[in-house]
Amino acid sequence: MSTKRPRVLVLVCSTRPGALGPAVGTWLTETLAPNALTLDVDLAPLALGDLQLPFLDEEEHPSTGVYHHEHTRRWSAIVDEADGFVVVTPEYNYGMPATLKNALDYLGPEWAWKPVGFVSYGHTSAGTRAVQHAKQVMTTLRLVPLGSTVAIRIADAMREGRLQPGTHLEAAAEGLLAELVRVAHALAPLRERGRVNAVAGPVAGSYARRLAPDDAPEVTVLQRCCWTEEAVANSTLAIPALHESPHQVRAWLADWQATGLWRDGRLLGMVRTRRSGEDLHVGRLAVVPDLRGRGLGRWLLRMAESAGQGCRRIVLSTGAASSRNLALYESQGYAPLREEADDGVVHLAKAVPA
Repeated sequence: MSTKRPRVLVLVCSTRPGALGPAVGTWLTETLAPNALTLDVDLAPLALGDLQLPFLDEEEHPSTGVYHHEHTRRWSAIVDEADGFVVVTPEYNYGMPATLKNALDYLGPEWAWKPVGFVSYGHTSAGTRAVQHAKQVMTTLRLVPLGSTVAIRIADAMREGRLQPGTHLEAAAEGLLAELVRVAHALAPLRERGRVNAVAGPVAGSYARRLAPDDAPEVTVLQRCCWTEEAVANSTLAIPALHESPHQVRAWLADWQATGLWRDGRLLGMVRTRRSGEDLHVGRLAVVPDLRGRGLGRWLLRMAESAGQGCRRIVLSTGAASSRNLALYESQGYAPLREEADDGVVHLAKAVPA
């Protein structure tokens, strides 16, 4: 799973002129700012009224992801980038505001497997009936409601015409954010598997996706785990993958087309490719030691080779004493470019089928 900072969208739902919602949203974000730094999470306040979403006006079903209007595409991008939500909502007639229901109905997959917490406000029930109403809709969208909530009774929170919730509500808000971040991290593998660019992997529950610079920490760990054996086999520590810092890995992840194989947030393997003239260069093929011998390396190699359309040949290299690697590559049709090793490295290639 990516180690990027989780992004939590704080949605202020009421659009009624003079509504208390903006004040509640401001109190919440100011209260949680220190905790957000501690938890390494980004808080992004957003008033639904600023989106200017009309009542649902898309022809296609939201599950298709086909959006004809710019306001829908903009809303889709905002929700897709979020890892979780805090909904600041009043209660209208025992239910949630129509603005919230409408905003939910616009989208489909963008909501899935993300946690949602509630900060409600109202009179008799402190808005809790709106929360229960919203949960019915949100669970259908595969949003995951939290157990922690913040319920503000307006009469108790107002002082001299200003919103001043007590310390017990501040503590409740802090607990809500802490729980939301934990659940967001736990659900990250499910979110990634649902992305359109993720493909099913060769072992149960695994999936592959393109690696991004934010994946540098996991890639660094995998490299040092896998290339330690190469260093022993080839009696040398002069292997770049062993010494690269996360910063250096981040740099090459931005330049190479790299694919990672994941399961339950763990990086199981990877490979990278880059074109140079008529050649496709393949490198950094790695599989975690405990899953070797199960075909993951061959599967990743085939994924890499699929990027070779239009190239004349595919080239790669490995240590001269890396017998396991040499056996794999030769079984897949690669042949050495020269008989002798070049500084302990064997370069291999095979032609791209016409």
